[in-house]
Amino acid sequence: MLKLAKTSLLTVAVMATSVVASDILVTVNGKNITKQDAQAFVRASAPNSDFMQLAPDEKKMVTDRLVEKVLFTELAAQEGIDKKPEFQRNMKKIKEELLVNMWMKAQMDNAIVSDSEAKEFYEKNAAKFMEKASMHARHILLENEKDAQDVIDALEPFTGEALKTKFIELAKEKSTGPSAPQGGDLGTFTKGKMVPEFSKAAWTLDNGQITTTPVKTQFGYHVIYLETKSAATPVSYEKVKERIITSLKQQQFTAKITEVAKELRSKAKIVDISTEVNATKKQSFSN
Repeated sequence: MLKLAKTSLLTVAVMATSVVASDILVTVNGKNITKQDAQAFVRASAPNSDFMQLAPDEKKMVTDRLVEKVLFTELAAQEGIDKKPEFQRNMKKIKEELLVNMWMKAQMDNAIVSDSEAKEFYEKNAAKFMEKASMHARHILLENEKDAQDVIDALEPFTGEALKTKFIELAKEKSTGPSAPQGGDLGTFTKGKMVPEFSKAAWTLDNGQITTTPVKTQFGYHVIYLETKSAATPVSYEKVKERIITSLKQQQFTAKITEVAKELRSKAKIVDISTEVNATKKQSFSN
């Protein structure tokens, strides 16, 4: 069940958009509540949720909350809440915050990164866009070194597919690890994912090989079989293009904001009241 926290007027504010009849969920005293309103409300509490994909009872709960919001807004206006000084002060703060946020958004929207700029960044920072080296391995976990060595000895006569078949058989029969029913299959993992002792031993193997001595870790003694090993490979430009463009736009935005802030501060009259007060206090003490 989707959990929705009580939401402020700011967080459920809906961006202006054209409304068609099919978008209207319900009307309250002539005011339309739309799918866009509901989506904004849901995203405010659960950013990855989609109103149209909610269960029927959840959609009803959201709609009911929006209906209540309209009714409460009307009641608050009838009781003159909008005339109170506190309301006016808060509205001023909201206006100031909205002004800044919309200006910031405009600066971000104005940031432009060409495909050639993104491609150049990709080529100059190739090391940042690499798929990590990975391997697919199996293991047999045993409680003591002797049992692990016995397994290694039992596997010694086998090579190729026969070795893999025998390893899977012994893993199912003898391994104390949770992967035993799957023949010790650990799936594919990247370098450094496993505990250091295991990782070091596994990465020295070639495809189709097993460790020739027991590998001790905090979990016990391992016999490792390497199915396949893949070196680190570059991620294609197309896969990371949008991420690069977003990052470069953010850099442009940050540089622009820093520059504008510096210029505005240089022209503004800024008085540090706390410094003046402290200076006055020190002077009074000295007298």
